[in-house]
Amino acid sequence: MVDTTPFTRAVDHFADRLRAAPQSRLQRGAAAEALALARELARRTQLVEEPGTEPREMPDAGMFAAADQITVAGHDFALVLRSDQEVAEAARLVEEARERAGV
Repeated sequence: MVDTTPFTRAVDHFADRLRAAPQSRLQRGAAAEALALARELARRTQLVEEPGTEPREMPDAGMFAAADQITVAGHDFALVLRSDQEVAEAARLVEEARERAGV
């Protein structure tokens, strides 16, 4: 079994930073960046779990739900990661999104 800790820590850190961010930062794009990441992680999870089917898009539940959405999508994605390389790539995606979000 692969250790997904680096990835889940990155997800949890990003989510914590979003929860602590002021509303103005969320409105300036941090929440949108988090939603985009959550959607991408959910899409990748679905491609592994349901090959051959069209992935469903995670709905926009609002800026105050963005942290919860990346947490759920991230922890779901962690369950399908199969190698250290996949874990490192996933953690990189999260860190890049966090940097773009400015949190």
